[in-house]
Amino acid sequence: MSSLIVTSWVVSACMSGVCENVEKNESFGNFMFISKHNCKVGGRNRKKMRWGLAQCSKNDGFCSVYGWESGNLGCWRSKRFSGNGQQGGIRATMEQPVTEGTSKEKPPTNERRVVVTGMGVVTPLGHDPDVFYENLLQGVSGISEIEGFDCSEFPTRIAGEIKSFSTDGWVAPKLSKRMDKFMLYMLKAGKKALKDGGVTEDVMKELNKTKCGVLIGSSMGGMKVFYDAVESLMISYKKMNPFCVPFATTNMGSAVLAMDLGWMGPNYSISTACATSNFCILSAANHIIKGEADVMLCGGSEAVIIPVGLGGFVACRALSQRNSEPTRASRPWDRNRDGFVMGEGAGVLLLEELEHAKRRGATIYAEFLGGSFTCDAYHMTEPHPEGAGVILCIKKALAQSGVSKEDVNYINAHGTSTPAGDLREYQAILHCFGENPELRVNSTKSMIGHLLGGAGAVEAITTIQAIRTGWVHPNINLENPDDGVDTNILVSSKKERLDVKVALSNSFGFGGHNSSILFAPYK
Repeated sequence: MSSLIVTSWVVSACMSGVCENVEKNESFGNFMFISKHNCKVGGRNRKKMRWGLAQCSKNDGFCSVYGWESGNLGCWRSKRFSGNGQQGGIRATMEQPVTEGTSKEKPPTNERRVVVTGMGVVTPLGHDPDVFYENLLQGVSGISEIEGFDCSEFPTRIAGEIKSFSTDGWVAPKLSKRMDKFMLYMLKAGKKALKDGGVTEDVMKELNKTKCGVLIGSSMGGMKVFYDAVESLMISYKKMNPFCVPFATTNMGSAVLAMDLGWMGPNYSISTACATSNFCILSAANHIIKGEADVMLCGGSEAVIIPVGLGGFVACRALSQRNSEPTRASRPWDRNRDGFVMGEGAGVLLLEELEHAKRRGATIYAEFLGGSFTCDAYHMTEPHPEGAGVILCIKKALAQSGVSKEDVNYINAHGTSTPAGDLREYQAILHCFGENPELRVNSTKSMIGHLLGGAGAVEAITTIQAIRTGWVHPNINLENPDDGVDTNILVSSKKERLDVKVALSNSFGFGGHNSSILFAPYK
């Protein structure tokens, strides 16, 4: 028997109000209070805001106390919507224009600098960063027919599936037999990143393990372990894997890796759909900047090319059905695309505080400059039609990193091969960077498919490899570009030389999660 796993989505308004002369935000646990005077709640003035609905002076909408950085309050209206497969959802429409972030350079500070000293990958195109990137440069596709299970009854039968994978020498055999693949991919990629970073046993002994952390996420977690547990439950609870609950949770991969290494610093996972990896990378870097850690393993992992995973995305009508031409199925910005292609794998970065890396003589691949998160606050699966959240995210990332838009000359786009997503991102890039003749844009997903929660980390490694090698990989299958798409910005069907000044990597996820992170050559 097969099981149907349904996730309930709840959209709630936690706090609304109209405030004048607000001077101070006070946080208490997970709640925020606005102090000072003249906060109008339900038509009455109170010194401190209480949780509840407020009156909005514009179009009877809701006024959120969480305004943009300018301090302006944004008025929103909640609407039901229907049609085109969107019944039963909720989206918010903005009544006031978005206040965009600024890209002005921030003043110099004494912040701790963060560098990349190691990389580990498990992908359909190889399990070594150099092998993986060379395949990308040659335009090799890792998309093929699914072999892991019988999918002959599915309308989609292709994916970026990992055909050969071994944990020998990386994970204890007893654990390897019981763990979900997302954990195995994560553990191997994490340990390979340490090895790549020159963290030998002798180096490990010298590390202050209370300041070493692990922050590797997953969008779906141990779906196979959980699915198998439900199948077993149909027979008897006695047949269930006793580790099915912990091995299904998204945090357990990071936890097991930390246990294996004895690292006692920040340890958790983040799950923000397909933006997961970037959220983890930026959060890990922030732990280093704040002095809470000196070394962080971070990234993402995913393994959902299984019946329930494939079936769920088929039900969403999101996947390509180009089964007869799998290598041509993923085609970002091409008008003949018919959906995205699922992929699987993991990417892990070894981030390190600069002086710490220099003291141990580490090889520095690139510097992490910063990034940003935003939310579309619009729709569960559709991007904002004006790209408001993406534009805000990119501009805030530039501002937070102290980078001028003119300095960015390479973008590894989210580019999933879906009509709405590809075009919205392209338009947001043009809005933020204008007609920069040096700018080059590509999508790694054209060759490996969409690794969901693992995508951002693998693409961050791709971005770092572009910085290291001076080559950017091609956009394969871009044969008939969408109307309005300037192919002079997009990398062609062949690799191109590029002296990367600053590189930006985007990842976006269901729920309207947006993330942008920036890397540059270390100088």
